[in-house]
Amino acid sequence: MTVPAFVQNFDPIWIAIPLFTVSVFVEMFFARATGRARFEARDSAASLVMGLGNTVSGVVFGSVLGVWSLFVYEHRVFDIGFAWWAWIVAFVLDDFVYYWSHRFAHTVRWFWADHVVHHSSQHYNLTTALRQPWLSPFTLKFLWLGSALILIGFHPAMIAFVGSLNLIYQFWIHTEAIGKMPAWFEAVMNTPSHHRVHHATNPIYLDRNYAGVFIVWDRMFGTFQPELEEEKCRYGIVKNLGTYNPLKICLHEWWGIVKDIAGAKSVKEAAMYLLAPPGWSPDGSRGTSKQILAKWQARQTERRTAPEAAE
Repeated sequence: MTVPAFVQNFDPIWIAIPLFTVSVFVEMFFARATGRARFEARDSAASLVMGLGNTVSGVVFGSVLGVWSLFVYEHRVFDIGFAWWAWIVAFVLDDFVYYWSHRFAHTVRWFWADHVVHHSSQHYNLTTALRQPWLSPFTLKFLWLGSALILIGFHPAMIAFVGSLNLIYQFWIHTEAIGKMPAWFEAVMNTPSHHRVHHATNPIYLDRNYAGVFIVWDRMFGTFQPELEEEKCRYGIVKNLGTYNPLKICLHEWWGIVKDIAGAKSVKEAAMYLLAPPGWSPDGSRGTSKQILAKWQARQTERRTAPEAAE
């Protein structure tokens, strides 16, 4: 099968990098002029270093991923080719797969150890979009979830291309400078408002809005949460790092897993430290997102009923 030349020789992300750079500076000036966005120099620098490391990681491991993708493609079920409609279908299905991949990254600690890097900033601006992990291939997620569409019959080059478009789309939604979009757009597409919720640590917002491009996946699978005016987003992770050191940002959760497994009292407990949701512990002393939300909801109920009880 002949791969179109523009797919072989063109990576949309490299073309978008100048736009990313200009957008960051525009947002910085906007933040200074209006106060509707926030920057912290050391935090932004850490995000940029993490983004650079992610780029290097992509180059280092790119050949391995490429060989694996071609191997899977040799065992494809269908020959889909490069028809115009295939690009549209691939883009939509890639976002569907991204939704589930992203959801697993929040609900399985092994994957969260990698993805937590992106959530580790306590600020929310365009540099946060560039705060990316360095060790993603070590999660081995690409062996199964990342290969699903290729196994169906979409060419690896097509999946790589639409995947790049997905990531480019997600860049602009990492900002506080943009409020809510028109209702019809908010209903279908992922937006800054929806993604602010995703990055927030407020109990009501934890583990919501996993979509990359189309927020309809969250609406379909019960993980959608709108941004509420009365609940201002607080960013970061449940237990913030308190450091701008790139190595600590990259490795802290992996090291946490190592320590937990070393102290595990059984094989089952060790496996749970790997595969259970982040925050799981045998005695429940830490708290998963669901447990944190349940406690918060119980407190809200107590506050609402307290005046009635007093009467």
